[in-house]
Amino acid sequence: MKQIIVLATTNKGKTREFQKLLKDFPITIKNLADFGPIPEVVEDGETFDDNAYKKASFTARVLGYPAIADDSGICVEALDGAPGVYSARYAGENASDADNVKKMLKNLQNHENRKAAFKCVISIAVPTGAALTYEGDCKGVITYEPIGDNGFGYDPLFFYPEFNKTFAQLTIEEKGEVSHRGRAIKQITKEIDKILEWIDINMPKFQEVECKGDKL
Repeated sequence: MKQIIVLATTNKGKTREFQKLLKDFPITIKNLADFGPIPEVVEDGETFDDNAYKKASFTARVLGYPAIADDSGICVEALDGAPGVYSARYAGENASDADNVKKMLKNLQNHENRKAAFKCVISIAVPTGAALTYEGDCKGVITYEPIGDNGFGYDPLFFYPEFNKTFAQLTIEEKGEVSHRGRAIKQITKEIDKILEWIDINMPKFQEVECKGDKL
């Protein structure tokens, strides 16, 4: 039987990446869209670790399944590490990917230093609050205009020198090999047997209780 793990997001692109990278393991990845509406988690942590754990543990408690959440973002050297944990809402709370890309290009227009790094922290939590943490990063350069139609977020701006392409020009398989999220997931795949055992040990156990009501 496959272990159901809920990915704490409704992002279809992120869900496809996780499903693709974990397809060879006894795991079924679902996301929040597979369930009824649940309260939204406020991502007010100061670090990627804070936000990843907050999303995973909250989702696990609410839905009763093990949950996995990542908090990731792009840190640009010329912008003193910004947008960092604010990557998804860089241009405002309801900003689209296009809005965030446009703002980044505007803020970098007078900078020659285009060095940047994608960073990711993945948290796997169970309803009891216990969690495991995995991290990954990937260094690259910000382009002067969006290039490519794949991926999501800042992928069209993130040029990866080793492939001579932006992340938005890569296939899911290529991106999974080198991306911040892919590298963090690789750590998970190496320990998947231990993780599944850990989940089994830490999931709440429901004890059957005999009904002692009046007999008819």
